[in-house]
Amino acid sequence: MSGLAVQAAHRAELVPFIDEGLGNSSYLVPLGDGRALVVDPPRDPTPYLELGQRLNLRIAFAAETHLHADFISGSRELAAFGADILAPRASHLAAAHRGLDDGEEVDLGGLTLRALATPGHTPEHFSYLLLDGPKPLLLFSGGAVLPGGAARPDLIGPEQTEPLAHALYRSAHQRLSDLPNDLPVYPTHGAGSFCSAGADGQRTTSLGRERNENPLFSAASEDAFVRTFLEGLGTYPPYFLRLRIVNQRGARLFGVTPPALAPLSVDELRRHRAAGAILVDVRPFADFARGHIPGALSIALRPAFASWVGWIVPAERPLVFLRAPDQDQRDLVEQCLKIGYENLVGELEGGMDAWRAEALPESVIALRQVNEDLQGAPLDVRQASEWAGGHIPSARHVELGSVVISAGAIPPGPVTIYCSHGGRAMTAASLLEGQGRQNLAVMDGGFEAWREAGQPMAIG
Repeated sequence: MSGLAVQAAHRAELVPFIDEGLGNSSYLVPLGDGRALVVDPPRDPTPYLELGQRLNLRIAFAAETHLHADFISGSRELAAFGADILAPRASHLAAAHRGLDDGEEVDLGGLTLRALATPGHTPEHFSYLLLDGPKPLLLFSGGAVLPGGAARPDLIGPEQTEPLAHALYRSAHQRLSDLPNDLPVYPTHGAGSFCSAGADGQRTTSLGRERNENPLFSAASEDAFVRTFLEGLGTYPPYFLRLRIVNQRGARLFGVTPPALAPLSVDELRRHRAAGAILVDVRPFADFARGHIPGALSIALRPAFASWVGWIVPAERPLVFLRAPDQDQRDLVEQCLKIGYENLVGELEGGMDAWRAEALPESVIALRQVNEDLQGAPLDVRQASEWAGGHIPSARHVELGSVVISAGAIPPGPVTIYCSHGGRAMTAASLLEGQGRQNLAVMDGGFEAWREAGQPMAIG
């Protein structure tokens, strides 16, 4: 996790933990009596335990706003170190926890946590109001209210999407109506999260700001909000459809020491691949372009790595990896674990150098500059919202998550693929290469380089 910051909130000094890759936030609140509350923690308990140790705090409570679809919850991990789990009763968690009902309050030793039923993002969703006596201090809104938007209601099933969108509107207008405008709001989801819709890039907000600017509050009517909100929803990774159940049942505990990747010889790597393992090459995309093991899948290790593994790689398949010497193995493992990918067989010891030492075949993918001949209509693999904001006029659009199933619609012949910078485009190129396509190239620097070079653009 990165972006650690401290922000004062009356008697409570709230510490946000920002996961830039998933676009999510979690929070630690010292309670003034040597204990602390954590809200919506992801799987790895280390950052909270280490901060608690530095501040001489015991993590006493781990509160869940809802059953998360985009990451494995860390509440059970913190419970193994002594925390009590607080969650909506309707979550039906298998783990030992205190199930809360709407309006129920938890004494935190001077501060009070009040559960507010705010369904919409999910049916069981709660927001938590932190109080000092009768005075509201702040609202942990989960996905009920985000800066500029709200969390999407379509992750349960199509039959519940519209009813949950209506519930989202009513939660904001009815359940939060008596709270003051100056109340600070701390959501879980934010810009960059595939759970969010309309989020404007801010991590926190105030209730008054949202009442003035957020369509959730400012839409002409409930029906108008629902219609517009549902029209603006994009795609999301398929692993979202299974993690709610994983979090409900409880995932395997790893504690503060995630498993290390086993070192594999070249022969062992080849045997695992022959048995069905997927080779994920996590080196920077330019390194992959210069030479890679044939059939490898390129997903560069970066903050968004977990999201694209979860989108592209089948959950049941064993994984083997190739990384550069300066890339952090623990980061790689933790990103896989936080979205529930645990079948991590090992990594090629010695990396690409070991493969080359055996004089084995390798493949290359050309990197093209924006001023070079793109050789036919380029392929844009960004999200639909990015495409609508500007694209190369002659380009064909296929989101990265749909490249495999849409490969037959991509015309034969040379193709140059682009995204915003290059990483997603190289993933797409590796997928198409794995299906036997040749004459593939990636635009170095992607659409941002195209825009900065003053090249022509189409909008919409």
